[in-house]
Order: sequence, then structure tokens, then C-alpha cells
Amino acid sequence: MNPYFPQNAMLAKLTSKNQLTLPKSVTQAVGATEYFDVEARAGQIILTPVRIQRGDAVRAKLAELNLTNDDMTAAVAWARAPQAAPAMAAEPVAAYASKPAKPKKSVAKKPLPKA
Repeated sequence: MNPYFPQNAMLAKLTSKNQLTLPKSVTQAVGATEYFDVEARAGQIILTPVRIQRGDAVRAKLAELNLTNDDMTAAVAWARAPQAAPAMAAEPVAAYASKPAKPKKSVAKKPLPKA
């Protein structure tokens, strides 16, 4: 048993054209997909299946929701508009209502020495 090659591992050969053929059992395990997000991390290649929706599917969903081109234009304009900063929440007045106000101490000013 080789510690560098786990027992359940499968090989995929990189061709001279930088192409890989993935084992059928691997692709069946992740489901039908044509595209993969590819990432290199810590000396490993990570493939993540990506499901890309075709334009027809998007148009069908928009029609199902009764969204028009004008709706989409308005949504894009809204998303691109500068957003106002969120308003600061006012402090609750009730928290201070039960406490009596403390009298302010007056600070007597000393006269400045004459020069």
C-alpha cells in the first residue's frame, strides 16, 4: 500500500494539449455538468461543478414572473444608483426618563492675573 497514492484514488492523465479526461465514476458522482470552476490551492487542482443557465431558461423565468424589459431597466438603474447611508438609530428616550437629571457643577473661573 503506497501512502502517496490512496487506495480509492483514480488517475487522470494530462495530455500534451493540457486536457484531462475525468473518470466516469467521478463525473457521475457530481451529476451532469459541462463546466467546472478550476482552482489551484496548496499544490492541488480543485474542480467544482458549475451549472450554467442558458439564455432560454432565463427568458422563460422572466416570462413566468411577468417581468418586462422596462422592469429590468428600472432594476438595473436602482442597483446602480448611489445608496444613502443608513440612518443612525435614535437612542430610546424611555431609558433616560426614569433617572433624575444630575445637576451640573458650575466651574468658577478664576480671574486672570494682571500683567
